[in-house]
Amino acid sequence: MEDLLHEVGNGVSWITLNRPEAMNAVTWDQRERIITLLAEASADPDVRAVVVTATGRGFCAGADLRGTPSSDERVPDERVPGGHVPGERVPGERVPGDVARTIRQGAQRFIGAVLDCEKPVIAAVNGTAAGIGAHLAFACDLVLAAESAKFIEVFVRRGLVPDGGGAYLLPRLIGPQRAKELMFFGDAVTAHDARELGLVNRVVAAEELEKTAREWAERLAQGPTRALALTKQLVNASLDADRAAAFAAEAAAQEINMTTRDANEGVASFVERRTPRYEGR
Repeated sequence: MEDLLHEVGNGVSWITLNRPEAMNAVTWDQRERIITLLAEASADPDVRAVVVTATGRGFCAGADLRGTPSSDERVPDERVPGGHVPGERVPGERVPGDVARTIRQGAQRFIGAVLDCEKPVIAAVNGTAAGIGAHLAFACDLVLAAESAKFIEVFVRRGLVPDGGGAYLLPRLIGPQRAKELMFFGDAVTAHDARELGLVNRVVAAEELEKTAREWAERLAQGPTRALALTKQLVNASLDADRAAAFAAEAAAQEINMTTRDANEGVASFVERRTPRYEGR
């Protein structure tokens, strides 16, 4: 059984985690495949929206590191007392920089791929989203959640600091005080409470989740794709920029967008009083 399903139809790239027996805890291989699929979606003009979802009762229960490749070891050239080689690691030894490098190349790169995808990304959260699974959902542009879904900042339960951009994402979505409450206590947040907090756009019955995600994605896929990409970039950057920088970025985005076919079609359709027909170009 494939642990990651992928299909493209009606301009939408569907990425489905498929390890229901593990509550879709994401493996190294799955993570790398998703990063690749998001990059391919950005580059493919025929893909105009992305949906990330999962099978079974869990959306993503965090990271499953059991399949993570080991760090490269340096080639030995001479033996030293104790049987080790200069520059060679003692098995199980951790040296300064290892953890930070793992986080940068792993969880942060994973979440960054969602934020940087040039197409709108929808999370269709079918069940528990914990740890990096919660951050995967929160990094998406729109979040749909089944009524049974719940979100857990599980790191504190393990004595860990949040990774995968959690301390970056949550304050921007719900403010620092509420972000700290979720991260300090690690309590499960229901789908309806997540919506009240501002983490979820809409809560639907479980049997309506796929249908609603498909409707939203296909509606986005019929929109002005380049304008949506530029809008995503502007919004994502807005909280990190002062007014002058934000206004300059907005003006530059307008300049770029006005060179697209869809912008010309949008103006023409308004003048001609008809429904626009966007091509995503």
